[in-house]
Amino acid sequence: MAANALRSLWAEPRPAQAPDRRPRDGVLVAVLICWSLVEVMLRQNLAPRPLLLLAVLAVLGPLPWRRTLPLVAVAVSFGTLTVVDLVRILTGSQGALLNSVSAALILAYALFRWGSGREAAIGLGVILLWLTVTNVADTTGPADAVASYGFFLFAAALGAAIRYHTKILVRDIDQAKAREREQLARELHDTVAHHVSGIAIQAQAGRAVAASHPERAVEALAVIEDAATRTLTELRAIVGVLRATHDTAFAPQPGVAEVEQLATDGRTRPRVAVTLSGAFDDLSPVVGAAVYRLAQESVTNARRHARHATRVTVAVTGDADRVRLTVADDGSAAGGRAPAGYGLVGMRERAALLGGTFHAGPAAERGWRVEAVLPRTGTPR
Repeated sequence: MAANALRSLWAEPRPAQAPDRRPRDGVLVAVLICWSLVEVMLRQNLAPRPLLLLAVLAVLGPLPWRRTLPLVAVAVSFGTLTVVDLVRILTGSQGALLNSVSAALILAYALFRWGSGREAAIGLGVILLWLTVTNVADTTGPADAVASYGFFLFAAALGAAIRYHTKILVRDIDQAKAREREQLARELHDTVAHHVSGIAIQAQAGRAVAASHPERAVEALAVIEDAATRTLTELRAIVGVLRATHDTAFAPQPGVAEVEQLATDGRTRPRVAVTLSGAFDDLSPVVGAAVYRLAQESVTNARRHARHATRVTVAVTGDADRVRLTVADDGSAAGGRAPAGYGLVGMRERAALLGGTFHAGPAAERGWRVEAVLPRTGTPR
């Protein structure tokens, strides 16, 4: 079992989308340069200047590439530091290196944060080799030697912990998006099934009256044509959405009309007021269901997280080519807004899948505001 765990760690890939060099890297290098200069001016009994300069460059040089090339950065930095300490040992040079060299802890952290499992194992060996050599060069006591190992191992453990936490966070976000895709696909499935059932009924009726009442058969064909067009639109949406193969039971899907059911009277705090305006007759059933789900989730979040809120307003407006949903509460801005888990992630994913936009954040004056705009046809991206 231990062998399997080690093989799994060895095969661990690099995290995806490691950030490249950033402006703050330049600030970090500038701070370390200033730190080194202050030490040179104030400290006594330092190693020869060429060795000091080489040691500082060994730490500063690889820092900007610690995320994209973590093993190379560690190998260059700690390899050079090892050479410097070997020179100190072989030549008997007196004096210590600058304390700014301890910034190499950042490279140890980056190795386990951004490197693959193989790179982390190799880089850790390079770091441990340097620690052994530098403790000999500085003739430190047992306590100092243990402390030096502890500092670098702690930096490595911290990098691994941050890496694991980020991996779990990304996984949870992906799962939230997948659940939203599945829910949307199920609603699309039910809508298509409804249209197909209507087509079958109209076709049967048309056959029954075709001989005696041809004009009614023509009317039935027109209805079939309209239903078939809607069905094709929904099918195109299904193509872009993943759906689980189980739990295919049909159930009536809520729409814009059901948003009014979210309203409450004054006895419940916060009070929920719903306003519907515009036309919703030819609205795609999938878009109607999405408006209801977004409104329901937004109201639930307001009840759970809006501090001192007395009122939540839900407004749905139907325009010629889009539907706008706005949910706002009058909660207190003091202390911030408690996080709503991955609900916002799912809401944003649902809006994007239907070709719409979604925004959630603090309102201009106070409280929290959610706004979603969806095309009436629910055309997926």
